[in-house]
Amino acid sequence: MSILVQKPGLLSTFQDGGRWGYQSLGVNVSGIMDPSAFRLANILVGNDAQQTCLEMTVLGASLLFEHHACIALTGAFLNPHIDDSPIQNNHAYFIKAGQTLHFKTGATTTGARTYLAIFGGFNLPNVMHSHSTDLKSKLGGLNGQALKKQDRITLNGTFADTHIPLLKERINSQRIYLSSGLGLQKRASIRVLTGVHFDLFSPESQQQFLHQSFKISPQSDRMGYRLQGQTLNLTKPLQIFSEPSNFGTIQVPPDGNPIILMADRQSTGGYPKIANVITADLGYLAQSLPGEQIHFTLTTLEEAQQSWFERLKRFEQLKQQLHDTVKTLHQYFSHF
Repeated sequence: MSILVQKPGLLSTFQDGGRWGYQSLGVNVSGIMDPSAFRLANILVGNDAQQTCLEMTVLGASLLFEHHACIALTGAFLNPHIDDSPIQNNHAYFIKAGQTLHFKTGATTTGARTYLAIFGGFNLPNVMHSHSTDLKSKLGGLNGQALKKQDRITLNGTFADTHIPLLKERINSQRIYLSSGLGLQKRASIRVLTGVHFDLFSPESQQQFLHQSFKISPQSDRMGYRLQGQTLNLTKPLQIFSEPSNFGTIQVPPDGNPIILMADRQSTGGYPKIANVITADLGYLAQSLPGEQIHFTLTTLEEAQQSWFERLKRFEQLKQQLHDTVKTLHQYFSHF
């Protein structure tokens, strides 16, 4: 009822929607970096949209399955294989006991983070209503850490040998339409809303922020993306109280180089906030690599809400396409 980690990859952690409700105690939210890829992976295998996934960064893990499982990969394309057979993102597959999921190194990859969902989910401890791995506090996930070689990951169930041919046929015959915006894509610019302190920046800095590009610094991680480019300046020095932080908030420290707060952000922050990345574009940002250039475009709250609502609508349409297949998976799934 487990998966053996043969190689852990560069940074592989279990993540869900996050550890909400504890920021007042100084506990980070953590959670997935790409909300769309995370939701898509779960829908493709018939899970609840917030079921825990394995998030792998840049270099995927090598995982030996000791029981049959139905899996899907989304987000970054890291050249996945089941044994010697290449597989694709955005499609469900059956992997048999004794087979290995791994990722070819040295080949061209697209994006930064891949999500692995497994039908029925992973058996992980619930810490403050979440399975997400908080690396700084060593909470959640598998012992509060990234995967290590020889770790064993427990599953919630499997499928009997006799049912695999039927289920594989059902999965392989499923034809789905993946509408625009659900798969991995690039945007020419990242859409933002003005932050609470936007008007306190000089007019020149406001224009530079919106009309010039920034490079993602190598000193970027799940906590924050540090940007390099034109330094941004306030019209006058500002002292502010620390405030609750949010995924996608763009704050500007005294050196004038913006930082985008990401999933592992601290619970509060005291730097001026020039803008906020909209929810619908967080995934595009999360799939960007250090060294890449990004641009920001100002949008409205109405457009930001509509963009996310439209994407949720397309996810619901996809769930309807997969309804009969998911029903069959539930029928033959055996809980441990």
